[in-house]
Amino acid sequence: MSVPSPLRVLPSPPNATAGIPVSNQTNETFCTSSQQVVIPDELFLTLGILSFVENLLVVAAIVKNRNLHSPMYYFICCLAVSDMLVSVSNLVETLFMLLLEHEMMVVQPTTVMHLDNAMDMLICSSLMSSLSFLGVIAIDRYITIFYALRYHSIMTIQRAVTIIVVVWVVSSISSTIFIAYDGKAVILCLVIFFLSMITLIMGLYIHMFSLAHQHARRISSLQRKQSAPHFTSMRGAITLTILLGVFFICWGPFFLHLILILTCPEKPACNCYFRYFNLYLILLICNSVVDPIIYAFR
Repeated sequence: MSVPSPLRVLPSPPNATAGIPVSNQTNETFCTSSQQVVIPDELFLTLGILSFVENLLVVAAIVKNRNLHSPMYYFICCLAVSDMLVSVSNLVETLFMLLLEHEMMVVQPTTVMHLDNAMDMLICSSLMSSLSFLGVIAIDRYITIFYALRYHSIMTIQRAVTIIVVVWVVSSISSTIFIAYDGKAVILCLVIFFLSMITLIMGLYIHMFSLAHQHARRISSLQRKQSAPHFTSMRGAITLTILLGVFFICWGPFFLHLILILTCPEKPACNCYFRYFNLYLILLICNSVVDPIIYAFR
């Protein structure tokens, strides 16, 4: 059994192989089947539990330690809460479907539908807020570097709280609309949102890396040392590669899935890509596992 799709906003792509004779089907596509690739439920549950524990530790550490009560750590805490909700939602939905499958729970179909819609809205809202807080953290770091002397006057506690509230409210309202109004317009909005965030995050981090490299070269020229800029550049490049690499690996396949639904839903090659949707969901959960390591523990 494959875990149910946490985003009902995604319409099922048309079956590209429908109407094609069996003898010609292998010539049209390299996929032998249009069925979804099955991911073991145990993998969803394991990753969900691991992500929940990690992000819970991050939230507990920030809440307990007063030295971490600052805007930057508030944003990291909200990112951890978002990732934790993604994990909890997937865990609840997977366990619920397992209980139904093994007939350990008997509920009315309407109840199942309402619960599924509630879980879908929670997961969609959590994913949107998680992506939003990644962008907010990038902006906060940008202000820290380029406006260091004015940072505390720019990013006050009140403004940080306002940003947090706005992100959660907009994510919740948007996810409700996305689940209620299924269609390609919704997918287009999600794709635009993703492309906007990825452009923002890439631009800010690359600009910060460029500044750090220039700063290291100036220090080197003053101290007449050549090893410093190389070491700083390598360290900055590694950090940048980790940040953007994890972002692309975890989020890229899912949003490529959305783009293909908009651009080529009936082509055999795209139909083959649709088969691995459950794997793209695994990558999103993996992002919830990796985020605490990159943005909190590290």
